[in-house]
Amino acid sequence: MYLGTPQMAVPPLEALVEAGHEVALVVTNPDRRRGRGGTLSPSPVKEAAERLGIPVAHAVDDLLAVHAQNPVDLGVVVAYGRLIKPHVLSELDFVNLHFSLLPRWRGAAPVERALLEGDDVTGVCLMQLEEGLDTGGVYDRVEVPIGAGTTADELRRELVDVGTRLLVDRLAAGLGEPEPQTGETTYAAKIDPAELRIDWSAPVEQTHRLIRLGGAWTTFRGARFKIHTANIVDGELVPVTVQPEGKPRMDYEAWRNGARPADGEWFE
Repeated sequence: MYLGTPQMAVPPLEALVEAGHEVALVVTNPDRRRGRGGTLSPSPVKEAAERLGIPVAHAVDDLLAVHAQNPVDLGVVVAYGRLIKPHVLSELDFVNLHFSLLPRWRGAAPVERALLEGDDVTGVCLMQLEEGLDTGGVYDRVEVPIGAGTTADELRRELVDVGTRLLVDRLAAGLGEPEPQTGETTYAAKIDPAELRIDWSAPVEQTHRLIRLGGAWTTFRGARFKIHTANIVDGELVPVTVQPEGKPRMDYEAWRNGARPADGEWFE
């Protein structure tokens, strides 16, 4: 059994199949309406499962029906996005691939929070799933450094690569007994869109981390203005790639030459 939804949950699923594991069912979030036309689109995990010929369901309880007909050894959860109900946990054993060094950053946005907080290291934990939010014992963990210029997308890709290897290797070697989590617990709440607005009174390093997260925005002459990439030069933030409202991404200098800000005119 496999439970996952976004793109970062696709490589572990593919690796499990490639390693010879039989995946009896994939559970993922329902199709969502995307774009202006409102066309229903499947999750990346659903697309991958269908390509691999694996049955797909959207209800966790469907796991129990499949298990009753053909008992399975284990359920694997990777970025599923929903809690597993207690009556399902009582019938099946699950492991969860979590993208932080638990108990730091339990919750929905561990990668984003580690980057925003300025952590210099994060990692991946293969943990036992239980009723509490990311509270289960840890079978194994791998640390991953966060560089001064690492973006959230780059960090996700590395964590997925490391986590996929960890999952496949530990399943091959045997899980063993999980160790209880120790240390200070922190929670990774989902990123609120309001948090992505740049506060120009904040320290430069903090603003840089927000831009590296992706989706950071400000305003210029009353219109929304995204800053996709930036550098810190001599203690000042220098935009590199920007996107004025209603226009495609462009080089900052090209935009500046066209907009011609007045002396002292800056983002709001």
